[in-house]
Amino acid sequence: MPPLARPPAPHEPGDQHVVSEPIPFERTAVAEEAPLGPTGRPMPHLPELRPLQRHGNARVIAMCNQKGGVGKTTTTINLGAALAEYGRKVLLVDFDPQGSLSVGLGLNPHDMELSVYNLLMERDVTLDDVVVPSGVAGMDLLPSNIDLSAAEVQLVHEVAREQTLQRVLGPAIAQYDVILIDCQPSLGLLTVNALTAADGVIVPLECEYFALRGVALLKTTIDKVRERLNPDLTIDGVLGTMFDGRTLHGREVMERLVQAWGDQVFHTVIRRTVKFSDSTVAGEPITSYASSSTGADAYRQLAKEVAVRCLNSTDPA
Repeated sequence: MPPLARPPAPHEPGDQHVVSEPIPFERTAVAEEAPLGPTGRPMPHLPELRPLQRHGNARVIAMCNQKGGVGKTTTTINLGAALAEYGRKVLLVDFDPQGSLSVGLGLNPHDMELSVYNLLMERDVTLDDVVVPSGVAGMDLLPSNIDLSAAEVQLVHEVAREQTLQRVLGPAIAQYDVILIDCQPSLGLLTVNALTAADGVIVPLECEYFALRGVALLKTTIDKVRERLNPDLTIDGVLGTMFDGRTLHGREVMERLVQAWGDQVFHTVIRRTVKFSDSTVAGEPITSYASSSTGADAYRQLAKEVAVRCLNSTDPA
């Protein structure tokens, strides 16, 4: 015999008892929250960048990490190209004697008549003498080659040797919206020059345990430059690169990175893809070589995040 159904509760005369229907899951506040990104935080809504009506008053950003192979040059090229796509006028400064930035944009280091070395060491050489087009509309390049390695030795005997790059970049401030300096993978005098000339630092960091350990030394150097040479220097952000979310190691490193640096970690994360190597061989940014790739989309997302966080230039000037 089936169990008897429970009788309804008695209603008193005039009782206005209302039975409400359950709220569907789609209408709850939890379902409307922004999805979590690779950093474990909700992805922010970033406005579209509109072209500027006038250019100038550039923010100088140094791409800095004393560890090699973490994506400094790749980030400099592709972030610059993405910002140029959004109508910013960009100058890339190759400040690494290896000249990887120049090679990555299709230049032959042996064919350069003038480089950033000449600009630093020869008083009669001007910025306009050295700057060359990058092949990307709105983005120029200050190239470099192995000659720059001699500058580290020669600058030791110069007066105000740490401010040399800042001095020669002075005329570019009024011409560009963003100046990105690709630093060498060391903390020597050239890197100190870049940090002295910069308004902010972006730290590309490979999502790997040993890369994470070395960042403390870089932070110490940045603090020393801020105390002694450039009190306005800030860390604009830490960028996770070469991220592979399929591995537990990659996810754990990203978690540790956010724990250590908090909101200074960009929400954008650059994942591993063979397209970056292919675009370097082709001598052009991934934004033009593989425009619809996930790598190109990531750098466009980063460009928006940098503009909102550092440039204050989401609207026409």
